[in-house]
Amino acid sequence: MTATTSPPISRWPVPDLADLPEDLRTRILEVQQKAGFVPNVFLALAHRPAEWRAFMAYHDALLLKDTGSLTKGEREMIIVATSAVNQCLYCVVAHGAILRVYEKKPLIADQLATNYRKADISPRQRAMLDFAMKVCTAAAAVDEADFAALRAHGFDDEDIWDIGAITAFFGLSNRMANLSAMRPNDEFYLMGRVPREKK
Repeated sequence: MTATTSPPISRWPVPDLADLPEDLRTRILEVQQKAGFVPNVFLALAHRPAEWRAFMAYHDALLLKDTGSLTKGEREMIIVATSAVNQCLYCVVAHGAILRVYEKKPLIADQLATNYRKADISPRQRAMLDFAMKVCTAAAAVDEADFAALRAHGFDDEDIWDIGAITAFFGLSNRMANLSAMRPNDEFYLMGRVPREKK
């Protein structure tokens, strides 16, 4: 019987945790403690520590902020829907898991990744994703009518910046994940699909 090994998580060398600069190692261990595993993106991008720091700083500024009207779940909706258009397996799977957990809806990520127009979301969220998709696929065509459509749903200009910036940032992330053949962690596939049993 031959032993099976998991495929590599990146086309580039993945550094050992012990060899990383202390700030990267500390952040990765914090994530591991919270999630129970280390998302592969943290290890794959650590191939270049300076770029890892810049990537994570912008990630955190967009997704961990506590201002604006976008919920954490809505931010993840943007990521999942636009990552699907960009055919990014890593981001659809990983952020789909996070989305399911935030929204407590086991079907939502699959719906958004397949066809957000048919997903069980509100008209406000549909307008948000219409705009995100335009930024994702035809940013040069964004005009004032797009802003007006969002304002009609209660989004202000800072919210609109957030929608566009999350879309643009994950356009970068999608391309780096595809370039590096980044593999999603197996743990992500089942997260949030079955409600946890109440203790």
